[in-house]
Amino acid sequence: MSEKNDWTREELEKEYVNTMTAVTIPVNIHIAGQQRILDLSEMKEILKEANLISLGTCDCRRDLKRCDAPLDVCISLNKEAEDMIKKGVAKKANLEEVLKALERSHAAGLVHIAYTFDGNEKPDVVCSCCSCCCHSMSALVRFGMPEAVIASKYVALNNLEICVNCGTCVERCQFRARRLENGKLVYDKAGCFGCGVCVSTCPTKSISLVKRN
Repeated sequence: MSEKNDWTREELEKEYVNTMTAVTIPVNIHIAGQQRILDLSEMKEILKEANLISLGTCDCRRDLKRCDAPLDVCISLNKEAEDMIKKGVAKKANLEEVLKALERSHAAGLVHIAYTFDGNEKPDVVCSCCSCCCHSMSALVRFGMPEAVIASKYVALNNLEICVNCGTCVERCQFRARRLENGKLVYDKAGCFGCGVCVSTCPTKSISLVKRN
């Protein structure tokens, strides 16, 4: 990794962007791909089906140290969980513990991403990602590499009649699709990847997930 305590574009292209696909599915819709961004409700269903779950440390945030988001929220499932526990880098966790970890990461504004390894139909690893440390989101946001994450069929839109331009959604958006200009919300629909992180904390409930046109 770069000595500057950051991912370089070359590292991302070589190690991640060209070896995985990230697809956002904010509701219970299946989209073929190796990586998916999920909302909390679907995460719960996936966890309930797992035979074994482990909780470990987020390597990206631990190594890069670019934010103070929770570290102990990296989830592995089934065979991957067994391997992580044997290696001593994660501990066995029950459903309640993992759901609490997801609640904490969601409250911190992290995006849930499920990685599915080749040959498996169900996710093996569930990460809670930030754009400053996560390899895929870092590639997209910092280097303008949309191939790192594929947008879902959904976007988060505001009801401007009740939006008070408070900026809460601007602070929450990991994809930088929202900003304030002259006190007014400016929304880049093309930059929204449908993770839904902004929806739960909108004080006026003016944001909702809708189908992308």
